[in-house]
Amino acid sequence: MTQTFDPGDGQETVHADMWFDPACPWAWITSRWLVEVERVRPVRVRWHVMSLGVLNEGRDLPEDYRASIDGSWEAVRVCVAAEQRFGPEVLGGLYTALGTRFHNGGEPRTTDTIRAALAEAGLPEDLAEAGASTDYDQALRASHAEAMKLVGEDVGTPVVQVADTAFFGPVVTPIPRGEAAGRLWDGVLLVAGTDGFFELKRTRTRDPVFD
Repeated sequence: MTQTFDPGDGQETVHADMWFDPACPWAWITSRWLVEVERVRPVRVRWHVMSLGVLNEGRDLPEDYRASIDGSWEAVRVCVAAEQRFGPEVLGGLYTALGTRFHNGGEPRTTDTIRAALAEAGLPEDLAEAGASTDYDQALRASHAEAMKLVGEDVGTPVVQVADTAFFGPVVTPIPRGEAAGRLWDGVLLVAGTDGFFELKRTRTRDPVFD
């Protein structure tokens, strides 16, 4: 039986900041893990954007991956526009609506899909127009740079920060649920908070699983 965290039990709430690009499948899994963590630990997540497009500028990429990266700008620009108009508190719901469609549902990252996600999140569908505009790129780049400043330039999305500790990842599949999510949280904080610890890595042998 999964024990659900009771916000009234007197434990101090820990804030976790996560930077994401809605197009990234691995960031999506990490985000759903953090949502699980909120249920079993005194943790509240604050959402921020970063960009696969910015991250991969100037890199020599395979043609199919370059096309995927080029197609990632629209959704994240819409996230920036929504945040600017309605505040950062709308990002969590919008990210959930976008990610569920892109990753769980396998829907194309098109304007129509983004409009449907906006509607589900209770946001005006005209925000979708921001996806074709560069007006939001300066703010997007600033948020991306904030994440990179925390962890360095040789990592990607997602970036997570808890107090003075920040890290890339964790990269995991499938999504840990219930107390398994809580145990991973405990372990990640222990490792990432160890002075002088930088890297623990192995080759991925599974594709992302979104169940």
